[in-house]
Amino acid sequence: MRLASFNVENLFARARALNATATGEMNPILRAFDRFNTLAAKHEYKPEDKAALLEDLETLEVVVRTSGALRLNRDPFSGWALLRENRGDFLMQPKKGDVRIVAKGRSDWIGWVELTTEPDDELAIRMTARVIDDVGADVLAVIEAESRPSLVRFNDEMLNSRYAHVMLIDGNDRRGIDVGLLTSAAAEIMSVTSHVDDPDPARPGQTLFSRDCPVYRLRVGNHELWVLVNHLKSQSFTFGSPDPLRTRQAERVRAIYDELRAEGAELLAVVGDFNKGPTSDDPPKHPTLEALLGAGSPLVDTHVLPVFDAGPRPGTFQACGVRDRLDYIVVSPELADRVSAGGVNRSGLWGNPKNKNPPSKWTVFPPITAALHAASDHAAVWIDFDL
Repeated sequence: MRLASFNVENLFARARALNATATGEMNPILRAFDRFNTLAAKHEYKPEDKAALLEDLETLEVVVRTSGALRLNRDPFSGWALLRENRGDFLMQPKKGDVRIVAKGRSDWIGWVELTTEPDDELAIRMTARVIDDVGADVLAVIEAESRPSLVRFNDEMLNSRYAHVMLIDGNDRRGIDVGLLTSAAAEIMSVTSHVDDPDPARPGQTLFSRDCPVYRLRVGNHELWVLVNHLKSQSFTFGSPDPLRTRQAERVRAIYDELRAEGAELLAVVGDFNKGPTSDDPPKHPTLEALLGAGSPLVDTHVLPVFDAGPRPGTFQACGVRDRLDYIVVSPELADRVSAGGVNRSGLWGNPKNKNPPSKWTVFPPITAALHAASDHAAVWIDFDL
């Protein structure tokens, strides 16, 4: 049986702000997006709150400067976000002069800002499907998928209904980048346990996981296989160092693993984009991921097993250096004993998005001639195991 993990970077549509990395625009946009939705939830808007909210709307291009005045964007879909006012009024635009916030607090209106999206490149979508076909996994964890309907559509239209079961639970990320699982008929999904509501012990009132840590219990023949799918905190410094939060997330994932072990589960895999590569290759060191990959962890990193072939480069993201090894399959000792092969599929990975030429260290599918057409900026990782 083959288990794989692949960060697909959305399948059909993606928030424009998430595609702005190359221009350096992403951080202020996402910072404004998060701050607006946080401040908008306050019971009472103080003058400094209103000033910040307007500043964020300008950054998001919901409002723009026109002849010196701050006005609503006349082409709202050209901006980075849309303002939704479902009930009540948040903004008022006089005939002349600046727009102003008329809501006194959250009780005066129901609404939010949501990031605008744009369709993914058609060739990139086909290359994503080609990578998945090439990997041929029986159990496939997908990272940054926008919704279950999108996954179902992708499976039906692009994968010729390869997978019998498709599951995704909306997580905590408001940008529509969630984690899901697709399985063949040989691996029936018996149950799913979500952890979207797990509290963050360091931030009262906040949830811990950036997306979720769903636990899938699969029935494979006479065996039960448990798969924990993750997309841990990104490396963005939008709100300070991401390392402490990622550390707490890894510790909670380990606690969930330990709880399952205590209940008798033996064949377990923790997979996904952990968003942190090792700081060295020999021996590997994983700051913020010690709970999962440190010396005291019972989990086995399949990447370092003798049967795992990482190919010409050690990593899985962009240039694929040591510190670019962001995608993992780590397993329980019982499952590690059954692993017979493993590898990294880079056939849809262009490498550094600024490169004008294809990567020299690995071969990509011939239709890919630029970063725009790449299946993802991540490679797919996989293992084979015998049951």
